[in-house]
Amino acid sequence: MHAANVKGYRKMSFWKEKTLLEMTQGEWESLCDGCARCCLHKLQDLETDLVYYTSVACQYLDQDTCRCQNYKQRHELVPSCVILKPSHMEEYSWLPDTCAYRLIHEGKELFWWHHLVSGRHDTVHEANISVNGKCISETHVHPDDFEENIIKWVEQ
Repeated sequence: MHAANVKGYRKMSFWKEKTLLEMTQGEWESLCDGCARCCLHKLQDLETDLVYYTSVACQYLDQDTCRCQNYKQRHELVPSCVILKPSHMEEYSWLPDTCAYRLIHEGKELFWWHHLVSGRHDTVHEANISVNGKCISETHVHPDDFEENIIKWVEQ
């Protein structure tokens, strides 16, 4: 009998079968849930190392789709834009607790609203996880005012 015929059998998904380092570039890229929280400016308390998210978004973020408008050129346009790499996961403690990269690195399950689980990219917005409708472009906020825009996420 083939495993697919066994009642209750469900084929494991690549993110459960592979480590982050074993994933193809396409698999790695598909982990992004499209929340765009990483595209928000963050402030770090130098005494405590705590990272605070602001509601100030990169000017290249399409706030409706929560995707970068210049994804392939993002690092050239914004040199401080971090290009996530599986080999550097220890450096990304600032990623939100809901981030698939962080969850998988920590050995946790993806949330129900992640498109790889739900089968739809809109569920990240429906679950109110994305920054859609919650941010303002950096072009409208002076850097000295970022602290006034600190936000607190209500997590799952």
